Amino acid sequence: MDFMTGSTFIPLFITGFLVVYVIAYFFLLRRWPAKLRAEASSCAISLIHGTPAAALACFSIFSDPERSFNSPNSQFQNLVLDYSSAYFIMDLLHYIVFHPEEYLFMAHHLATLFVFLTCRFIVHHGAFALLVLLFLAEVTSFLQNVWTLSGMRQSEVKLAAKLYGFLSPVFYSLYSVVRGIFGPYFVYRMCKFYISGAADEVIPKWAWISWLVVIVMAISVSILWISNLWAQFFTEMKKGDQKKER
Repeated sequence: MDFMTGSTFIPLFITGFLVVYVIAYFFLLRRWPAKLRAEASSCAISLIHGTPAAALACFSIFSDPERSFNSPNSQFQNLVLDYSSAYFIMDLLHYIVFHPEEYLFMAHHLATLFVFLTCRFIVHHGAFALLVLLFLAEVTSFLQNVWTLSGMRQSEVKLAAKLYGFLSPVFYSLYSVVRGIFGPYFVYRMCKFYISGAADEVIPKWAWISWLVVIVMAISVSILWISNLWAQFFTEMKKGDQKKER
């Protein structure tokens, strides 16, 4: 097992995310309200993870000449899986310590870790598909984190309120396209390939079936989440128009 031989970088990456979290919590965000510091620190490690993970995933995909739904994981693809696994472990610890009531987020992180770790350490194939989905998931990460951070302070800081108002439709639109169109289309291609049996010799059925269950559930929750945000956005915009008319 790679955990035992030391050929995984997960412990090193966890240490790095922990250092970023501690610096954000105790130094960079020390003047923030106590109730917001932990969540903002979570955003800090998400910023360190999201855009780099998207870029690394993209590079690892296009640098692999054998890329397909059943191709063996390249060393670089395994490195990206290590990086993202470390982030989800660190953020899971954040929720366990500060928000143990957030069962949905913790379940999401555990399910994601199951997919990444089984691909990385048991199946050794299929990283191509997971990293395409990682790219789609994290390409909006920077916008989402800036939107989240500005939303935390919008009631106290005018600039934050303006930034939040500006970013909301931009972020919602990009997120909707990525999670509502590209994500489902790629998952459809995954389903079609795996159901055909083309990967059965290298990826056990229990693996790809469980991966697809997790992925479909994650995308469904994402679509529901962004749909609720759009509903709130249009409701607030309608209320604003009504106030202007008065």
